Amino acid sequence: MDERGARAIVEEMLRRQQAGDDTFLDELVAVDMVNHAAGPQGRSGLAWILRTIDHDLGPVTLGQHHLIGNGDTVAQHLTLHGTHRESTMPLLADVPPSGRPTSWTFIHIWRVADEIIVEHWACRDDMGLLEQVRG
Repeated sequence: MDERGARAIVEEMLRRQQAGDDTFLDELVAVDMVNHAAGPQGRSGLAWILRTIDHDLGPVTLGQHHLIGNGDTVAQHLTLHGTHRESTMPLLADVPPSGRPTSWTFIHIWRVADEIIVEHWACRDDMGLLEQVRG
């Protein structure tokens, strides 16, 4: 797959996610996607992660800052904006819901093969999120 092909898949994923399209994972993420970031594996694992984030911080919006493609790999820098409503994700365990607005910054790296996402890595500003919800 060429650079624009992989980048186009990640662009489509973000666009469809922001539009509330519930089918984007089924069409763009492999059932057995390897998640090198902490957390559950595969398409179902990513779906669980996204549902949990939306449950705890939603409704969320995403602001993309950079999208850089290199062959089958795409780096994505974005910020998730929401409101701290619940604390069911492991990161927020024992933090009472604050009702505060949040901005959580990520760098995702996606690998695409045969027009589907097959691997994921992430770097998150967890300390920044915790500072915001703890006040």
